[in-house]
Amino acid sequence: MTRSPATPLPSPDERRRLREEASLTWPQLAERMGVRPETVRAWESGRSAPRGRNREAYAELLAGLAEGAAGAGPRESVSVRRKEEVTAVVTVCPGEPGGDGRPGAVAPEASAFAQAPPPSSAFREARLTPAQAFDALYSFCAPALVRQTYLLTGRRALARESVERAFQLAWDRWPEVARDPDPAGWVRAAAYEWALSPWHRFRRRHRQSEPPPPDEDDRALLEVLLRLPPPYRRALLLYDGLGLGLPETAAETEATTRATAGRLAHARETVAARLPELSDPRELRRRLAGLARTGRLRAAEPPVVRGGGERRTRFWTRAAVAFTVALIGATAFTLRTAPTRYEPPVPPGETVRGVPPRVAPGPLSEDRRELRTRLREELPRGPERLVPQAR
Repeated sequence: MTRSPATPLPSPDERRRLREEASLTWPQLAERMGVRPETVRAWESGRSAPRGRNREAYAELLAGLAEGAAGAGPRESVSVRRKEEVTAVVTVCPGEPGGDGRPGAVAPEASAFAQAPPPSSAFREARLTPAQAFDALYSFCAPALVRQTYLLTGRRALARESVERAFQLAWDRWPEVARDPDPAGWVRAAAYEWALSPWHRFRRRHRQSEPPPPDEDDRALLEVLLRLPPPYRRALLLYDGLGLGLPETAAETEATTRATAGRLAHARETVAARLPELSDPRELRRRLAGLARTGRLRAAEPPVVRGGGERRTRFWTRAAVAFTVALIGATAFTLRTAPTRYEPPVPPGETVRGVPPRVAPGPLSEDRRELRTRLREELPRGPERLVPQAR
């Protein structure tokens, strides 16, 4: 595979001069490019240089600034600005790297990780509604993100669920996500965290086996990936699969650069030990993209994801309200039925000694039977009354 020549750029001093002549600050230029202000400062100081799509967009932006300084018409400036805005949005979701291992042009064999072009109708309006901006981000990043998550888990249903939950979380926190310099990275980190959660092993669906890929080489690669510890697997996918730099990979995995480099080296050694033909990073990248294509995964529609997130939010809100009402009712019932004064407890019973036991009646004697018979005969008439007499 031949490497495409890099787009020529002016010198760092010329870049700074063009920006200052256009009365642009670092944050303004960074907002157009979709990067951080520190990145623009590094480009103008010569400490680093843009790569891939960022390099092409930066070159077009500088060319537009040079034409504007030379007296270009306002119509051309507006068209260049609109094209730069669209290009900046495109760079939000980096695709599969090129042959140099850094974010750049998408290679043909790596198209499984590349996002579809953003919908042109979403950028016709100068200002988008939150729902339109969310739908544009989802349509642009979700298909590739589902394939990436499949490589992390090896489960198709879990990959789709992780991406949907990540975007639902993004919709719930949309003001925060919309202001984030890298919204796609925010969603990707949330999807990876949900997919690699250890609590999935307790789910009944997770215990069922997943049908393996049809190709034997893909099965072997997926088996090696799933045997890696989750942090090592994630670092390998971000660096060799997506082409992120080592500092960006370390930041997204919340680890130091040294620890990330160690994880990456161990993961590569493990893969190369089982599959020697994948010792070359470019071949590994190509095989990862091919394995992602075998999943044949499709993401849900943006309105479905937004509606699911809103329904889940309403459900938990109503559940919280119902639990609060039940707690208040139980507290009121307890206060209503609780005693208002102290009642001493009843002492336990004690054995009373000295009382003769009760004797059961025995058989009557002959005299007693006669007496009973006579008393029974005289009772209806009554005994003779004794009349007191005065003396």
